[in-house]
Amino acid sequence: MRRRSGLRTILFTALLFIFQNSIGLAWAASGPQADAAGASQAGASQASPSERPVIREAEDKERQKVQAYTLTTDQREKAIAYSRASYRLYFIGIAYGLALFYFLMRLQWPVRFGRWAAGSGTRRRFLQVLIFAPLFLITLQVMTFPVDYYGEHLEKKFGLSVQSFGSWMLDWLKGLALGIVLGTFLIWILYGVIRRSPRRWWFYFWLATIPIAVFLIFLQPYVIEPLFYKFTPLKDTQPKLTERLLKVVDGAGLDIPESRMYEMNASTKVKALNAYVSGLGSSKRVVVWDTTINKMTPDEIAFVFGHEAGHYVLHHIPKLIALTLLVVLVLFYLGYRLVSWAIPHWQDWSGVSRIEDWGSLTLLLLFLTVLSFISNPLLNGISRHFEHEADIYGLEVTHGLVSDCQQDAARAFQILGEVDLGDPDPGEFIKVWLYGHPPVAERVTFALQYNPWSEGRRPEFVTVK
Repeated sequence: MRRRSGLRTILFTALLFIFQNSIGLAWAASGPQADAAGASQAGASQASPSERPVIREAEDKERQKVQAYTLTTDQREKAIAYSRASYRLYFIGIAYGLALFYFLMRLQWPVRFGRWAAGSGTRRRFLQVLIFAPLFLITLQVMTFPVDYYGEHLEKKFGLSVQSFGSWMLDWLKGLALGIVLGTFLIWILYGVIRRSPRRWWFYFWLATIPIAVFLIFLQPYVIEPLFYKFTPLKDTQPKLTERLLKVVDGAGLDIPESRMYEMNASTKVKALNAYVSGLGSSKRVVVWDTTINKMTPDEIAFVFGHEAGHYVLHHIPKLIALTLLVVLVLFYLGYRLVSWAIPHWQDWSGVSRIEDWGSLTLLLLFLTVLSFISNPLLNGISRHFEHEADIYGLEVTHGLVSDCQQDAARAFQILGEVDLGDPDPGEFIKVWLYGHPPVAERVTFALQYNPWSEGRRPEFVTVK
Protein backbone atom coordinates (compact mmCIF):
# COMPACT_ATOMS: atom_id res chain seq x y z
CA MET A 1 0.00 0.00 0.00
CA ARG A 2 1.63 3.15 -1.18
CA ARG A 3 1.22 6.41 0.68
CA ARG A 4 2.27 9.89 -0.27
CA SER A 5 5.09 11.20 1.82
CA GLY A 6 3.87 13.31 4.71
CA LEU A 7 6.25 15.99 3.47
CA ARG A 8 4.67 16.22 0.05
CA THR A 9 1.28 17.11 1.51
CA ILE A 10 2.32 19.32 4.44
CA LEU A 11 1.61 22.67 2.80
CA PHE A 12 -1.59 21.63 1.08
CA THR A 13 -2.86 19.77 4.13
CA ALA A 14 -2.07 22.61 6.49
CA LEU A 15 -3.50 25.43 4.38
CA LEU A 16 -6.52 23.89 2.72
CA PHE A 17 -6.76 20.73 4.79
CA ILE A 18 -9.84 19.55 2.98
CA PHE A 19 -10.55 16.12 1.52
CA GLN A 20 -7.24 14.74 2.81
CA ASN A 21 -6.69 11.22 1.37
CA SER A 22 -9.87 11.57 -0.66
CA ILE A 23 -8.81 13.64 -3.65
CA GLY A 24 -5.37 14.20 -5.14
CA LEU A 25 -4.90 17.81 -6.12
CA ALA A 26 -2.08 20.00 -7.26
CA TRP A 27 0.35 19.11 -4.52
CA ALA A 28 0.28 15.41 -5.47
CA ALA A 29 3.04 15.47 -8.06
CA SER A 30 2.40 11.86 -9.09
CA GLY A 31 -1.04 12.60 -10.48
CA PRO A 32 -4.45 11.08 -9.68
CA GLN A 33 -4.63 9.13 -6.45
CA ALA A 34 -6.19 5.68 -6.36
CA ASP A 35 -9.17 5.46 -4.09
CA ALA A 36 -12.08 3.39 -5.24
CA ALA A 37 -11.12 -0.07 -4.08
CA GLY A 38 -8.22 0.92 -1.89
CA ALA A 39 -5.62 0.71 -4.61
CA SER A 40 -2.52 2.85 -4.35
CA GLN A 41 -0.08 4.21 -6.85
CA ALA A 42 2.80 1.95 -7.67
CA GLY A 43 4.62 0.86 -10.82
CA ALA A 44 3.41 -1.42 -13.63
CA SER A 45 4.27 -3.52 -16.61
CA GLN A 46 3.96 -1.34 -19.67
CA ALA A 47 1.90 -2.50 -22.60
CA SER A 48 0.25 -0.89 -25.58
CA PRO A 49 -3.56 -0.90 -25.86
CA SER A 50 -3.42 -3.68 -28.45
CA GLU A 51 -1.53 -5.86 -25.98
CA ARG A 52 -4.03 -5.25 -23.17
CA PRO A 53 -7.28 -7.01 -24.17
CA VAL A 54 -9.95 -7.41 -21.55
CA ILE A 55 -9.88 -10.94 -20.13
CA ARG A 56 -12.49 -12.99 -21.96
CA GLU A 57 -15.60 -14.03 -20.06
CA ALA A 58 -14.67 -17.71 -20.43
CA GLU A 59 -11.41 -17.16 -18.58
CA ASP A 60 -13.34 -16.05 -15.51
CA LYS A 61 -14.51 -19.62 -14.97
CA GLU A 62 -10.93 -20.86 -14.93
CA ARG A 63 -9.92 -18.63 -12.06
CA GLN A 64 -9.33 -20.35 -8.76
CA LYS A 65 -11.89 -19.55 -6.08
CA VAL A 66 -10.75 -17.25 -3.33
CA GLN A 67 -11.22 -18.52 0.23
CA ALA A 68 -9.26 -15.80 2.03
CA TYR A 69 -6.58 -13.20 1.32
CA THR A 70 -3.62 -15.46 0.65
CA LEU A 71 -0.04 -14.70 -0.33
CA THR A 72 2.82 -17.01 -1.12
CA THR A 73 5.74 -17.01 1.31
CA ASP A 74 7.76 -14.71 -0.93
CA GLN A 75 4.80 -12.40 -1.53
CA ARG A 76 4.03 -12.21 2.17
CA GLU A 77 7.62 -11.37 3.14
CA LYS A 78 7.80 -8.75 0.41
CA ALA A 79 4.45 -7.21 1.35
CA ILE A 80 5.41 -7.01 5.02
CA ALA A 81 8.82 -5.52 4.26
CA TYR A 82 7.34 -2.93 1.92
CA SER A 83 4.54 -2.01 4.31
CA ARG A 84 6.91 -1.57 7.24
CA ALA A 85 9.21 0.60 5.14
CA SER A 86 6.24 2.72 4.00
CA TYR A 87 5.01 3.19 7.57
CA ARG A 88 8.46 4.27 8.72
CA LEU A 89 8.77 6.70 5.83
CA TYR A 90 5.44 8.29 6.68
CA PHE A 91 6.31 8.96 10.32
CA ILE A 92 9.86 10.01 9.46
CA GLY A 93 8.43 12.40 6.87
CA ILE A 94 6.14 14.03 9.41
CA ALA A 95 8.96 14.36 11.95
CA TYR A 96 11.28 15.74 9.30
CA GLY A 97 8.65 18.25 8.21
CA LEU A 98 8.19 19.52 11.75
CA ALA A 99 11.96 19.75 12.20
CA LEU A 100 12.15 21.65 8.91
CA PHE A 101 9.66 24.26 10.10
CA TYR A 102 11.62 24.66 13.33
CA PHE A 103 14.87 24.96 11.36
CA LEU A 104 13.40 27.61 9.07
CA MET A 105 12.18 29.63 12.04
CA ARG A 106 15.55 29.45 13.77
CA LEU A 107 17.26 30.71 10.63
CA GLN A 108 14.44 33.23 10.14
CA TRP A 109 14.38 32.57 6.40
CA PRO A 110 10.59 33.11 6.03
CA VAL A 111 10.92 36.38 7.93
CA ARG A 112 13.67 37.46 5.53
CA PHE A 113 11.53 36.45 2.54
CA GLY A 114 8.76 38.61 3.99
CA ARG A 115 11.12 41.55 4.44
CA TRP A 116 12.33 41.20 0.85
CA ALA A 117 8.72 41.23 -0.33
CA ALA A 118 7.79 44.19 1.86
CA GLY A 119 10.92 46.08 0.77
CA SER A 120 10.45 45.39 -2.92
CA GLY A 121 9.21 48.90 -3.61
CA THR A 122 5.52 48.13 -3.63
CA ARG A 123 3.00 48.35 -0.82
CA ARG A 124 0.47 46.24 -2.68
CA ARG A 125 0.12 42.95 -0.83
CA PHE A 126 -0.78 41.03 -3.98
CA LEU A 127 2.56 41.95 -5.56
CA GLN A 128 4.37 41.17 -2.31
CA VAL A 129 2.87 37.68 -2.15
CA LEU A 130 4.15 37.03 -5.67
CA ILE A 131 7.63 37.40 -4.20
CA PHE A 132 7.16 35.79 -0.79
CA ALA A 133 5.05 32.75 -1.66
CA PRO A 134 7.20 31.27 -4.48
CA LEU A 135 10.36 31.74 -2.40
CA PHE A 136 8.75 30.05 0.59
CA LEU A 137 7.16 27.19 -1.38
CA ILE A 138 10.24 26.44 -3.47
CA THR A 139 12.37 26.40 -0.33
CA LEU A 140 10.05 23.85 1.28
CA GLN A 141 9.96 21.61 -1.76
CA VAL A 142 13.70 21.71 -2.37
CA MET A 143 14.43 20.88 1.26
CA THR A 144 11.94 17.99 1.23
CA PHE A 145 13.13 16.64 -2.11
CA PRO A 146 15.41 13.96 -0.56
CA VAL A 147 12.49 12.37 1.29
CA ASP A 148 10.25 12.59 -1.77
CA TYR A 149 12.92 10.93 -3.87
CA TYR A 150 13.45 8.21 -1.29
CA GLY A 151 9.74 7.44 -1.46
CA GLU A 152 10.07 6.87 -5.21
CA HIS A 153 13.22 4.83 -4.60
CA LEU A 154 11.19 2.63 -2.26
CA GLU A 155 8.66 1.97 -5.02
CA LYS A 156 11.47 1.00 -7.38
CA LYS A 157 13.15 -1.21 -4.81
CA PHE A 158 10.02 -3.30 -4.34
CA GLY A 159 9.23 -3.46 -8.04
CA LEU A 160 6.19 -1.21 -7.84
CA SER A 161 7.35 1.60 -10.11
CA VAL A 162 8.36 1.58 -13.75
CA GLN A 163 8.63 5.33 -14.04
CA SER A 164 12.00 6.61 -15.18
CA PHE A 165 13.77 9.24 -13.12
CA GLY A 166 13.28 11.78 -15.89
CA SER A 167 9.53 11.15 -15.99
CA TRP A 168 9.27 11.22 -12.19
CA MET A 169 11.28 14.44 -12.05
CA LEU A 170 9.01 16.02 -14.65
CA ASP A 171 5.96 15.09 -12.57
CA TRP A 172 7.69 16.48 -9.47
CA LEU A 173 8.26 19.78 -11.26
CA LYS A 174 4.66 19.85 -12.48
CA GLY A 175 3.51 19.30 -8.92
CA LEU A 176 5.81 22.08 -7.75
CA ALA A 177 4.43 24.48 -10.37
CA LEU A 178 0.84 23.64 -9.47
CA GLY A 179 1.67 23.93 -5.79
CA ILE A 180 3.18 27.39 -6.32
CA VAL A 181 0.11 28.61 -8.21
CA LEU A 182 -2.38 27.20 -5.72
CA GLY A 183 -0.25 27.98 -2.67
CA THR A 184 0.35 31.59 -3.73
CA PHE A 185 -3.36 32.12 -4.21
CA LEU A 186 -4.20 30.59 -0.81
CA ILE A 187 -1.48 32.55 1.01
CA TRP A 188 -2.75 35.76 -0.58
CA ILE A 189 -6.29 35.02 0.63
CA LEU A 190 -5.07 33.92 4.07
CA TYR A 191 -3.11 37.09 4.80
CA GLY A 192 -5.77 39.29 3.27
CA VAL A 193 -8.24 37.83 5.75
CA ILE A 194 -5.73 38.07 8.62
CA ARG A 195 -5.11 41.78 7.98
CA ARG A 196 -8.83 42.54 7.93
CA SER A 197 -9.77 40.38 10.91
CA PRO A 198 -6.81 39.35 13.12
CA ARG A 199 -9.12 37.64 15.61
CA ARG A 200 -11.60 35.97 13.24
CA TRP A 201 -9.36 35.08 10.32
CA TRP A 202 -9.54 31.38 11.13
CA PHE A 203 -13.29 31.40 10.48
CA TYR A 204 -13.31 33.60 7.39
CA PHE A 205 -10.41 31.73 5.79
CA TRP A 206 -12.24 28.48 6.49
CA LEU A 207 -15.28 29.88 4.66
CA ALA A 208 -13.08 30.95 1.73
CA THR A 209 -11.59 27.46 1.29
CA ILE A 210 -14.99 25.83 0.76
CA PRO A 211 -15.78 27.17 -2.75
CA ILE A 212 -12.10 26.83 -3.69
CA ALA A 213 -12.11 23.14 -2.82
CA VAL A 214 -15.39 22.50 -4.65
CA PHE A 215 -14.06 24.30 -7.72
CA LEU A 216 -10.87 22.21 -7.64
CA ILE A 217 -12.90 18.99 -7.51
CA PHE A 218 -14.84 20.17 -10.56
CA LEU A 219 -11.66 21.22 -12.36
CA GLN A 220 -9.55 18.16 -11.55
CA PRO A 221 -10.61 15.94 -14.51
CA TYR A 222 -10.12 18.80 -16.97
CA VAL A 223 -6.88 20.37 -15.79
CA ILE A 224 -4.99 18.42 -13.14
CA GLU A 225 -5.31 14.73 -14.09
CA PRO A 226 -4.41 15.20 -17.81
CA LEU A 227 -1.12 16.80 -16.78
CA PHE A 228 0.08 13.43 -15.47
CA TYR A 229 -1.72 10.80 -17.54
CA LYS A 230 -3.33 10.28 -20.93
CA PHE A 231 -7.06 9.57 -21.16
CA THR A 232 -8.70 7.76 -24.08
CA PRO A 233 -12.46 7.24 -24.58
CA LEU A 234 -13.22 3.78 -23.16
CA LYS A 235 -15.72 3.00 -25.92
CA ASP A 236 -12.89 3.25 -28.46
CA THR A 237 -10.57 0.83 -26.63
CA GLN A 238 -12.90 -1.44 -24.64
CA PRO A 239 -16.45 -1.38 -26.05
CA LYS A 240 -17.58 -4.55 -24.23
CA LEU A 241 -16.31 -3.28 -20.90
CA THR A 242 -18.09 0.01 -21.57
CA GLU A 243 -21.36 -1.87 -21.96
CA ARG A 244 -20.76 -3.67 -18.66
CA LEU A 245 -20.03 -0.44 -16.79
CA LEU A 246 -23.08 1.25 -18.32
CA LYS A 247 -25.19 -1.48 -16.71
CA VAL A 248 -23.62 -0.69 -13.34
CA VAL A 249 -24.20 3.03 -13.92
CA ASP A 250 -27.83 2.30 -14.75
CA GLY A 251 -28.22 0.08 -11.68
CA ALA A 252 -26.70 2.80 -9.52
CA GLY A 253 -28.93 5.50 -10.99
CA LEU A 254 -25.98 7.67 -12.00
CA ASP A 255 -26.14 10.05 -14.95
CA ILE A 256 -22.84 9.26 -16.67
CA PRO A 257 -23.03 8.58 -20.44
CA GLU A 258 -20.44 6.51 -22.29
CA SER A 259 -18.97 9.73 -23.68
CA ARG A 260 -17.64 10.40 -20.18
CA MET A 261 -15.96 7.01 -19.67
CA TYR A 262 -12.19 6.87 -20.16
CA GLU A 263 -9.23 4.54 -20.06
CA MET A 264 -6.13 5.97 -18.33
CA ASN A 265 -2.61 4.90 -19.27
CA ALA A 266 -1.56 4.19 -15.69
CA SER A 267 0.85 1.47 -16.83
CA THR A 268 3.35 4.07 -18.02
CA LYS A 269 4.08 4.86 -14.38
CA VAL A 270 2.23 2.64 -11.94
CA LYS A 271 1.25 -0.94 -11.27
CA ALA A 272 -1.82 -0.29 -9.15
CA LEU A 273 -5.30 -1.22 -10.33
CA ASN A 274 -8.30 1.06 -10.11
CA ALA A 275 -11.56 2.22 -11.62
CA TYR A 276 -13.16 5.35 -10.24
CA VAL A 277 -15.49 8.30 -10.70
CA SER A 278 -14.02 11.80 -10.52
CA GLY A 279 -15.26 15.32 -11.03
CA LEU A 280 -18.44 17.08 -10.05
CA GLY A 281 -21.61 17.81 -12.00
CA SER A 282 -20.88 18.15 -15.70
CA SER A 283 -17.21 17.22 -15.13
CA LYS A 284 -18.10 13.85 -13.55
CA ARG A 285 -16.62 10.90 -15.43
CA VAL A 286 -15.69 7.22 -15.15
CA VAL A 287 -12.00 6.28 -15.37
CA VAL A 288 -10.61 2.75 -15.67
CA TRP A 289 -6.87 2.25 -15.43
CA ASP A 290 -5.30 0.16 -18.18
CA THR A 291 -3.52 -1.86 -15.52
CA THR A 292 -6.93 -2.93 -14.23
CA ILE A 293 -8.04 -3.93 -17.70
CA ASN A 294 -4.88 -6.01 -18.05
CA LYS A 295 -5.28 -7.83 -14.73
CA MET A 296 -9.01 -8.19 -14.04
CA THR A 297 -12.04 -9.67 -15.72
CA PRO A 298 -14.94 -7.41 -16.73
CA ASP A 299 -16.95 -8.74 -13.76
CA GLU A 300 -14.16 -7.86 -11.33
CA ILE A 301 -13.79 -4.43 -12.88
CA ALA A 302 -17.55 -3.98 -12.57
CA PHE A 303 -17.29 -4.56 -8.82
CA VAL A 304 -14.39 -2.13 -8.43
CA PHE A 305 -16.39 0.47 -10.32
CA GLY A 306 -19.55 -0.39 -8.40
CA HIS A 307 -17.66 0.34 -5.18
CA GLU A 308 -16.74 3.80 -6.41
CA ALA A 309 -20.26 4.43 -7.68
CA GLY A 310 -21.40 3.69 -4.14
CA HIS A 311 -19.49 6.72 -2.87
CA TYR A 312 -21.66 8.93 -5.06
CA VAL A 313 -24.99 7.14 -4.56
CA LEU A 314 -24.54 6.98 -0.79
CA HIS A 315 -23.55 10.67 -0.71
CA HIS A 316 -20.17 9.95 0.84
CA ILE A 317 -18.62 12.91 -0.96
CA PRO A 318 -20.82 15.63 0.60
CA LYS A 319 -20.80 13.79 3.94
CA LEU A 320 -17.02 13.60 3.96
CA ILE A 321 -16.78 17.23 2.91
CA ALA A 322 -19.11 18.33 5.71
CA LEU A 323 -17.42 16.21 8.39
CA THR A 324 -13.94 17.20 7.29
CA LEU A 325 -14.91 20.85 7.17
CA LEU A 326 -16.07 20.67 10.77
CA VAL A 327 -12.73 19.16 11.78
CA VAL A 328 -10.89 21.79 9.74
CA LEU A 329 -12.83 24.58 11.43
CA VAL A 330 -11.81 23.27 14.84
CA LEU A 331 -8.18 22.87 13.80
CA PHE A 332 -8.04 26.35 12.27
CA TYR A 333 -9.35 27.75 15.55
CA LEU A 334 -6.81 25.76 17.57
CA GLY A 335 -4.11 26.87 15.14
CA TYR A 336 -5.14 30.47 15.67
CA ARG A 337 -4.95 30.08 19.45
CA LEU A 338 -1.54 28.39 19.33
CA VAL A 339 -0.05 30.95 16.94
CA SER A 340 -1.40 33.79 19.10
CA TRP A 341 0.33 32.23 22.09
CA ALA A 342 3.58 31.43 20.29
CA ILE A 343 4.27 34.82 18.69
CA PRO A 344 5.04 36.71 21.94
CA HIS A 345 6.79 33.71 23.51
CA TRP A 346 8.93 32.75 20.49
CA GLN A 347 9.52 36.18 19.00
CA ASP A 348 13.20 36.39 19.97
CA TRP A 349 14.29 33.34 17.98
CA SER A 350 11.53 33.13 15.32
CA GLY A 351 11.67 36.79 14.33
CA VAL A 352 7.87 36.92 14.03
CA SER A 353 6.34 39.83 15.93
CA ARG A 354 2.81 39.96 14.46
CA ILE A 355 0.37 37.50 12.90
CA GLU A 356 0.14 39.87 9.91
CA ASP A 357 3.84 39.30 9.10
CA TRP A 358 4.47 36.96 6.16
CA GLY A 359 6.89 34.96 8.28
CA SER A 360 4.10 33.86 10.64
CA LEU A 361 3.13 31.32 7.98
CA THR A 362 5.82 28.97 9.28
CA LEU A 363 4.34 29.06 12.78
CA LEU A 364 0.87 28.40 11.42
CA LEU A 365 2.05 25.48 9.28
CA LEU A 366 3.96 23.99 12.20
CA PHE A 367 0.91 23.90 14.46
CA LEU A 368 -1.54 22.85 11.72
CA THR A 369 0.74 19.98 10.74
CA VAL A 370 0.77 18.72 14.33
CA LEU A 371 -3.00 19.11 14.61
CA SER A 372 -3.48 17.43 11.22
CA PHE A 373 -1.41 14.47 12.34
CA ILE A 374 -3.36 14.15 15.59
CA SER A 375 -6.68 14.21 13.71
CA ASN A 376 -5.68 11.34 11.40
CA PRO A 377 -7.38 8.58 13.44
CA LEU A 378 -10.70 10.44 13.38
CA LEU A 379 -10.68 11.19 9.66
CA ASN A 380 -9.37 7.75 8.73
CA GLY A 381 -12.01 6.11 10.90
CA ILE A 382 -14.73 7.99 9.03
CA SER A 383 -13.11 7.07 5.73
CA ARG A 384 -12.92 3.36 6.62
CA HIS A 385 -16.63 3.39 7.49
CA PHE A 386 -17.51 4.95 4.13
CA GLU A 387 -15.23 2.51 2.30
CA HIS A 388 -16.95 -0.42 4.00
CA GLU A 389 -20.34 0.91 2.97
CA ALA A 390 -19.05 1.29 -0.60
CA ASP A 391 -17.89 -2.35 -0.52
CA ILE A 392 -21.42 -3.38 0.44
CA TYR A 393 -22.85 -1.23 -2.33
CA GLY A 394 -20.45 -2.68 -4.89
CA LEU A 395 -21.56 -6.21 -3.98
CA GLU A 396 -25.23 -5.29 -4.14
CA VAL A 397 -25.20 -3.26 -7.35
CA THR A 398 -23.34 -6.03 -9.22
CA HIS A 399 -25.53 -8.83 -7.86
CA GLY A 400 -27.29 -10.30 -10.86
CA LEU A 401 -25.08 -8.37 -13.30
CA VAL A 402 -22.05 -10.65 -12.82
CA SER A 403 -21.66 -14.40 -12.48
CA ASP A 404 -20.77 -14.41 -8.76
CA CYS A 405 -20.55 -10.99 -7.10
CA GLN A 406 -18.94 -12.40 -3.91
CA GLN A 407 -16.15 -14.18 -5.73
CA ASP A 408 -15.65 -11.30 -8.16
CA ALA A 409 -15.26 -8.87 -5.24
CA ALA A 410 -12.97 -11.24 -3.31
CA ARG A 411 -10.80 -11.83 -6.40
CA ALA A 412 -10.63 -8.10 -7.08
CA PHE A 413 -9.34 -7.48 -3.55
CA GLN A 414 -6.95 -10.44 -3.80
CA ILE A 415 -5.47 -9.09 -7.02
CA LEU A 416 -5.23 -5.57 -5.59
CA GLY A 417 -3.42 -6.93 -2.54
CA GLU A 418 -0.98 -8.96 -4.61
CA VAL A 419 -0.19 -6.09 -6.97
CA ASP A 420 0.07 -3.40 -4.31
CA LEU A 421 1.83 -5.58 -1.72
CA GLY A 422 -1.03 -5.09 0.71
CA ASP A 423 -0.03 -5.73 4.32
CA PRO A 424 -1.57 -9.10 5.29
CA ASP A 425 -1.73 -8.22 8.98
CA PRO A 426 -1.32 -4.52 9.86
CA GLY A 427 -1.23 -3.76 13.57
CA GLU A 428 -4.18 -2.04 15.19
CA PHE A 429 -2.22 1.19 15.74
CA ILE A 430 -1.20 1.35 12.07
CA LYS A 431 -4.73 0.59 10.95
CA VAL A 432 -6.26 3.29 13.15
CA TRP A 433 -3.64 5.92 12.38
CA LEU A 434 -2.92 5.37 8.71
CA TYR A 435 -5.58 3.30 6.99
CA GLY A 436 -8.32 5.15 5.15
CA HIS A 437 -9.56 1.77 3.83
CA PRO A 438 -10.14 -1.47 5.73
CA PRO A 439 -7.17 -3.88 5.44
CA VAL A 440 -7.42 -6.08 2.35
CA ALA A 441 -7.73 -9.31 4.36
CA GLU A 442 -10.81 -7.94 6.13
CA ARG A 443 -12.35 -6.89 2.83
CA VAL A 444 -11.86 -10.30 1.24
CA THR A 445 -13.43 -12.00 4.26
CA PHE A 446 -16.41 -9.67 4.24
CA ALA A 447 -17.00 -10.08 0.51
CA LEU A 448 -17.11 -13.87 0.90
CA GLN A 449 -19.50 -13.70 3.87
CA TYR A 450 -21.93 -11.00 2.70
CA ASN A 451 -24.88 -12.80 1.06
CA PRO A 452 -28.23 -11.41 2.21
CA TRP A 453 -29.99 -12.81 -0.86
CA SER A 454 -29.49 -16.47 0.10
CA GLU A 455 -30.17 -15.72 3.76
CA GLY A 456 -33.56 -14.15 3.12
CA ARG A 457 -32.38 -10.74 4.33
CA ARG A 458 -33.01 -7.41 2.67
CA PRO A 459 -29.88 -5.90 1.07
CA GLU A 460 -28.73 -2.78 2.86
CA PHE A 461 -28.64 -0.35 -0.07
CA VAL A 462 -29.71 -1.83 -3.44
CA THR A 463 -33.09 -3.50 -3.21
CA VAL A 464 -34.49 -3.15 -6.72
CA LYS A 465 -32.87 -4.95 -9.65
